[in-house]
Amino acid sequence: MRVFSVNSLVSLLLISSVVACSQSSPPNMQAERSYQITVLHSNDHHGRFWQNDYGEYGLAARKTLIDSIRAEVSAAGGSVLLLSGGDINTGVPESDLLDAEPDFKGMALLGYDAMAIGNHEFDNSLEVLAKQQAWVDFPFLSANIYRKSTGKRMFQPYQLFDLQGLSVAVIGFTTEDTYKLVHPDTVADIEFRDVSQEAKQVLAELKQQVSPDLIFAVTHMGHYADGKHGVNAPGDVSLARALNYGDLDLIVGGHSQEPVCMGEVNQYQQGFKPGDECKPDQQNGTWIVQAYEWGKYLGRADYRYQNGELTLVRYQLIPVNLTKKVKLNGESQRVLVQAEIAQDPDVLAFLAPYQQRGQEQLAVKIAQLQGRLVGDREAVRFRQTSLGRLIATAHRERVNADFAVMNSGGIRASIEEGDISYKDVLTVQPFSNTLTYVDMNGAELLDYLNVVARMPVDTGAYAQFSGISFRLSKGKVTEVIIAGQALDEARVYRFTVPSFNAAGGDGYPKLTEHSGFVDTGFVDAEVLKDYLQQHSPLNAADYQDLGEISYH
Repeated sequence: MRVFSVNSLVSLLLISSVVACSQSSPPNMQAERSYQITVLHSNDHHGRFWQNDYGEYGLAARKTLIDSIRAEVSAAGGSVLLLSGGDINTGVPESDLLDAEPDFKGMALLGYDAMAIGNHEFDNSLEVLAKQQAWVDFPFLSANIYRKSTGKRMFQPYQLFDLQGLSVAVIGFTTEDTYKLVHPDTVADIEFRDVSQEAKQVLAELKQQVSPDLIFAVTHMGHYADGKHGVNAPGDVSLARALNYGDLDLIVGGHSQEPVCMGEVNQYQQGFKPGDECKPDQQNGTWIVQAYEWGKYLGRADYRYQNGELTLVRYQLIPVNLTKKVKLNGESQRVLVQAEIAQDPDVLAFLAPYQQRGQEQLAVKIAQLQGRLVGDREAVRFRQTSLGRLIATAHRERVNADFAVMNSGGIRASIEEGDISYKDVLTVQPFSNTLTYVDMNGAELLDYLNVVARMPVDTGAYAQFSGISFRLSKGKVTEVIIAGQALDEARVYRFTVPSFNAAGGDGYPKLTEHSGFVDTGFVDAEVLKDYLQQHSPLNAADYQDLGEISYH
């Protein structure tokens, strides 16, 4: 496959003269010739370069699958594009400790052609992001990220590909919510502009300068059925609807971490399971795909392009060594849902030293747990949970605060019964936020609670609490009890909140300029680790929700 750099005017002019065409009448397309184009895609990798304990997913098996598809398509005379919907960073300690080096270098070995910039690409410093770009030979794409200080784009907006004479443009977009999903200091000089407006500008530029045969988008914006994005920024459906019919032929998405498989119009397929057939969404003449998360699936879209028309021949979400529980001889066991995909030996050998290095640092036991501390996304973003309350308690005790607030988006996993390792801690809290506190009088505090307590469920903004009870009724916080006593508006209270939220992350009130604000510099994972060590053995039942926070 030939790749054209959008940074070269000479290349653009050359492409315009050689392969420019309109979608209705492409001059470089041979009459009646049928072109096969296969788009492979993944998204929301989140550090899963290595297979899990059940042998599921991992870059080595993904490599074998990709290579087999490439060989099949090539033998049939077709072309393959391999795209990522972003969020390579954050989620597994072995990766986090190494700035996702095995993940990005592994993706380069797999031959990715382009990726969208995800919000988690800003979890680290911009210096780390630049280092990650240097590790790969494919472009990081985003047309709507700008430097405030210069007014210029930070990243390449699109990439052009020559697929056997067809010109294909791939444009990148990033969720406008990024500014509130990462530490505000990291993106202080960055603007995440309106995606639909940027898309119209880039499309106009492409059609005038290049006139590609096909235009795809690779995005990290989220798929929301029927465009109902709620408190989230507009996603892929909204983008497709904001443009002219068929302006984008395909959107390869990420961010909402779902298998986009549709049943009825504008409704997800109910009960989708690995190995089931999957029909992608189609909005305003644009196909929209997303492959869940972590490399659990490789998305495969097979297209036929003929006489200016693009037809989806087949779409699959291919499980990458996923398993299911079954009963065999009266015992629960895991079996593969499809035939096993062998791990590529070269990729496995390349990644093994990274995994070993991480294991040596992370395997040390730090505490013992009876029961299960619940931090699953499906629970912690909807209700008060044992792990949410434990983390908030650890923060409260560390700075001798009256109560603590912990955003559920900063809790990334549960902790299982038995030995707790440092790896478990970093899996739960991978973002390296620091512990802050603020001294605030009761009147101010009530105003603060009236914002934070109303953060919606099913978002990372939903708050976990420790050391406080209250009732939220008709959008107002009442009956506030701290340390066994009713809130006194004249009294000064101290509470803790992660630095991410104190700086305005998740839409929380900004506290960093408050006269009573202190950033302790204590890293959240270290605070949790110390608490677990000091209180071991722990009993999860001691942290169960007792109804202190009441919503009506």
